[in-house]
Amino acid sequence: MFRSHIARPLRALRRRGLSSLQGEMAAYQQPPTKVTTLPSGMRVASQYTPDETVTVGVWIDAGSRFETKENNGTAHFLEHMAFKGTKRRNRIQLEQEIENMGGHLNAYTSREQTVYYAKCFKTDLRNGVDILADILQHSTLDQGHLDFERGVILREMEEVEKTTEEVIFDRLHLAAFHDSPLGYTILGPVENIQSITREQLRTYVETNYLADRVVVAAAGPVDHGELVRHSEELFCHFRPSNGQQREQGKATFCGAELLYGSTEESLAHFAIGYEGVPWTHPDSLTFMVLQTIIGNYKRNEGLVPARLSSNRLTNSVANHLGAGAESFAAFNTCYKDTGIFGVYGESDEATLDGYLDELLFAVSNLAFSVTEEEVERGKRQLKTTLFGSLDSTTAIAEDIGRQLLVYGRRVPLTELLLRLEAINTEEVKRVAKEKLFDRDVAVTALGPLSRMPPLAELRRRTAARRL
Repeated sequence: MFRSHIARPLRALRRRGLSSLQGEMAAYQQPPTKVTTLPSGMRVASQYTPDETVTVGVWIDAGSRFETKENNGTAHFLEHMAFKGTKRRNRIQLEQEIENMGGHLNAYTSREQTVYYAKCFKTDLRNGVDILADILQHSTLDQGHLDFERGVILREMEEVEKTTEEVIFDRLHLAAFHDSPLGYTILGPVENIQSITREQLRTYVETNYLADRVVVAAAGPVDHGELVRHSEELFCHFRPSNGQQREQGKATFCGAELLYGSTEESLAHFAIGYEGVPWTHPDSLTFMVLQTIIGNYKRNEGLVPARLSSNRLTNSVANHLGAGAESFAAFNTCYKDTGIFGVYGESDEATLDGYLDELLFAVSNLAFSVTEEEVERGKRQLKTTLFGSLDSTTAIAEDIGRQLLVYGRRVPLTELLLRLEAINTEEVKRVAKEKLFDRDVAVTALGPLSRMPPLAELRRRTAARRL
């Protein structure tokens, strides 16, 4: 469970001063999130927000991680099939009904979650819930539509493969988690897309779309009791898991590399990944601060010249590596039982070795020389990201659905603020030393890689110190 660590926030509060923190906490008060668990185990949650529109969606604890090699790609394929017709509505009727409501219907699949949501006027809440319930419980999975969507997904795959950053992160997961399902791509391999059957789709639904693995979440001018009644009536065909266990595959992080040399690329693209922590780990928020301290950089962008930046890594890259270092960005991805933390970057071929050295040193050095100014700046930036992102009914519904699946509850912003306030330089150094210094790394890269150091050398540099 997501821990509060109240003792440390109280000590931090005394250091900072009661009145200033109380004022800040008052600014982050939010309407309560109401949660009801139906007899089936399905959870229904909502936050009332004054607006003319409402976002209502279904968050399912199911994604590519719950697939096998043989059916990898099924969760994403189901997302495509959901909008192709049900026993009550064919595809055209479904599209017309949404259009006549002035609404919007969308879906996405990740490694651990599948999400379907609708945005509509507050007067159409029941219609929105009804459409979501219909496509999730009564989809026909028509063979003709299935065969048509194969081509759509294959074209989608071609577009993904043109996006270097997406390719790098898929390959990084494969390097880090190898043959476990967390290493699979979300779209699946070409051979699976070409051969997935209706029976495989139905089996995936029967195994994973179970009531106690589902959250119906809504944000906007929502009457919670009304949402509960609609959900209980319309999602009546979702059955409980009754303790049925799923095979999600143990995700064991390993140091490995996947390199793809190519002279067709003008820049080398790479990612270095360390084992991170799960969503519910006590250090998860400290990892987010570490990500903001490392930050991101893009050559010739920004109001302040990079060589004058207060970010230590940005300043060092701009002054020591110059035009050869194109960009970098720290990343931090959490899962149920693990995580992956690291840096993505781009550089020219000649600069690659020195650039990797600079980035690895910046990460390892966090264990020894991070300053109070850097930590406080990182915390302020994280507040802006965390608290400034809840600016629409869709973002709020997303936050509710994801948190109920991940933490089992909606974490108040004030609790996040207290936890964030508790993080100081010693805490950051401790986590960096325990998790990032002298540790195995997963590495992937593509492009001109003649100056790419071997994995053993990159591993050695995770423990490098400079005088």
